[in-house]
Amino acid sequence: MATLQSLSPAFRPSIPAPNSHAFPAATLFNSSPKFICSNGLSVSLRHSIISPRVSNSQYSPQIAETLGDVSIFTASGESVRFSDLWDQNQGVAVVALLRHFGCICCWELALALKESIASFDSAGVKLIAVGVGTPNKARVLAERVISLSTFVILLFSFLHLCISEIRRLLMQTYLSVLIVLPFPMDCLYADPERKAYNVLKLYHGLARTFLNPASAKVFSRYDSLQKAAENYTIGATPNDISSVLQQGGMFVFKGKELLYARKDEGTGDHAPLDDVFEVCCKVPVA
Repeated sequence: MATLQSLSPAFRPSIPAPNSHAFPAATLFNSSPKFICSNGLSVSLRHSIISPRVSNSQYSPQIAETLGDVSIFTASGESVRFSDLWDQNQGVAVVALLRHFGCICCWELALALKESIASFDSAGVKLIAVGVGTPNKARVLAERVISLSTFVILLFSFLHLCISEIRRLLMQTYLSVLIVLPFPMDCLYADPERKAYNVLKLYHGLARTFLNPASAKVFSRYDSLQKAAENYTIGATPNDISSVLQQGGMFVFKGKELLYARKDEGTGDHAPLDDVFEVCCKVPVA
C-alpha cells in the first residue's frame, strides 16, 4: 500500500521541520518557503507563523459523525451534508473553516489555500473551505477577480492605443476576468447559521475578534494582506452582525477519523499550512 509518508518533506535549511507532536515556536511568514515532497509536490508556507500545540483530545471520536449530520450550502446555493463532502471511509480531507466572507484575513487565507489546491489534489487530499455567510456572499469571494483601481490602471494604459486595439484588449481583459477565478466554487461552501462552527466549538465573541493577542501577528503579514486587498470588497460581509465575531479553524480527516484540529485563537491566527500538509503526507492511502 502506497503512503504519503513516502513523500518525505524537505524544508529549506532555515526552517526547522515540525513533527506531529510539537511544532516550531515561529517561522518567518514573509520568507514564503515551500513545503516540497519527493515527487515534486509543494505548498506555500506563507502561514508558518507562531502555532500553538495542537490536540485532538478536545473532540470525541464521534466528532466526524456529528459534523457529518450538519447541512451547509454550496456556493451556488444547494444544500449539502458534511458527510457527502468527502469519502467517509478512507478519503483524506482538509476542512478549512474561514471567518466570514467579508473578513480581509479570510480572503488572505483563501488565496493561500487556492495556491495550495494543486498540491493537495496531487496528494489525493480534498480541500474544503467553509465560510460564514449566505451562498451569495460566498460567490462574491469566488467571483471577485479585479479591483476598481486595477481596472482603472489597465484602462489608462490602453489610451495610447487605437480604438480597435483598445476594444480588443478590453475584451481579452474581460474574458480573463470571467475565466480566472480566485477560488474555485466547487471547493467553497457557506454556513450562514454557523452550524459547523458550533459543532466544532470554534471561538466566538468580541474579545476574540478584536482583542486577542494572537491577532497581532497579522501586522507581520502586510504583503499577503495587501495582495488579498487587491480583490477585496466589504460587500461580502454577512448581514448578521454576530457572524462577524466568529473565528475559524483547520481540521484534517481521514474518513471519520480526526487527524488534526486547530482553532484560531483570534482574527488572522491561521493554522500553518506546512503543519497541515505534513499531516496529510503521513496518511496512508490506498
